[in-house]
Amino acid sequence: MKHDSLLIGKGVGQLRLDARYANRHGLVAGATGTGKTVTLMLMAEGFSRMGVPVFMADAKGDIAGLAAAGTPHPKIDERIETIGIEDYVQQPNPTVFWDLWGNGGHPVRTTVTEIGPILLSRMLELNDTQEGVLSVAFRVADEAGLLLLDLKDLRALLNHVAENR
Repeated sequence: MKHDSLLIGKGVGQLRLDARYANRHGLVAGATGTGKTVTLMLMAEGFSRMGVPVFMADAKGDIAGLAAAGTPHPKIDERIETIGIEDYVQQPNPTVFWDLWGNGGHPVRTTVTEIGPILLSRMLELNDTQEGVLSVAFRVADEAGLLLLDLKDLRALLNHVAENR
């Protein structure tokens, strides 16, 4: 059964969010283990079933499971019964994985400048000293108005910084 609403929970009866009243942006906040990721996954599934495109950033890989249909589990079955969902079917969701390296998904097209020193440090698994040097190099590029398009530009910048300390 297709709904034009998202099931939010159950009190006396089911509580649903009418799709026409859903905002384009939202915030799900809470402490570790309070269900933020599960909430986002359920919302993404619901919007996807309504035909609404969903973009989710997932650095840890927690939501990658949306691409495949789930498998039955006693806790899930218990929750479905508690909420009173009669038409629940586990199914895959249309998913495109984006990949900065272009190896495991759709390549992300960006520049080194847009990635920035913090994310680039994480991607390259730099230590604190290396991250500091990279941050200084980015500051030099920013002050000089230099756009770093690719790793070749970054390498040239690092050589320039090393030669002109």
